[in-house]
Amino acid sequence: MDKIHIRDLELYCKHGVYPEETFLGQKFLFDVTLYTNTRPAGLTDDLEKSINYGEISNQIKDYMSKNTYKLLEAAAENLCRELLLTTKGLEKIHLEIKKPWAPVNLPLDTVSVEIERGWHTAYIAVGANMGETEKTVQEAIKEVGTIKDTTVTKVSTLIVTKPYGGVEQDDFLNGAMEVRTLLTPEELLAELHRIEAEHGRERVLRWGPRTLDLDIIFYDDLVMDSDELTIPHIDMQNRDFVVDPMAEIAPYKRHPIYGKTMKELKGELHGELIGAAK
Repeated sequence: MDKIHIRDLELYCKHGVYPEETFLGQKFLFDVTLYTNTRPAGLTDDLEKSINYGEISNQIKDYMSKNTYKLLEAAAENLCRELLLTTKGLEKIHLEIKKPWAPVNLPLDTVSVEIERGWHTAYIAVGANMGETEKTVQEAIKEVGTIKDTTVTKVSTLIVTKPYGGVEQDDFLNGAMEVRTLLTPEELLAELHRIEAEHGRERVLRWGPRTLDLDIIFYDDLVMDSDELTIPHIDMQNRDFVVDPMAEIAPYKRHPIYGKTMKELKGELHGELIGAAK
């Protein structure tokens, strides 16, 4: 991805742990890398098709003047969030905040905090087979769209599927959605669990009936396995209630482990020949 650099933007701000820092203020230096697509601007020579680094510099100045933080970590986190939420075309930001006059009573050049934050694309499967399933699923989709720093960008058709896992129970209503989010996988999972709990979800029987099920299927091309979360969702390639809705909204999304698209996985699951001659 293309980059626009702002180096050593010098601002006088009032951030720090000690009272004199927040009262008197001190010098800070900002190194910013903006990740965006500069090709439209390069082809047209039109500033409106790029990110105006002058406006960004002044936005940083205004934001850091109007807000006070004790920690550089908090200042960096909140500044990145502000820029990502308000800057059209900004996909990712790399930020270093330097504090040349850090009060440590020792000779030093500078202290700094450096972070990288950006937008992520996640895919979430939704399902229910207890109560008013369609109402619950539709409400859940809307509620996912209200999660902080998260937007639902695509929603699949809802389909009725047979239960998975051998537990005798009612059919499920299933679907999938694409979301754009600033949250980490763990933060997103916590929000999904909150929504499930608000709809009466109880984790009693594995593969058993549930009022609402929200699972992260993909998060960018991340591959992770922890006690709380596995991405891609385990065994999703063998579950038609996941693969079919995913093939509808993201047919060319590739499984980061198997390297196959959702369209290909759907074909294999249903015994179809993808790309066969008509």
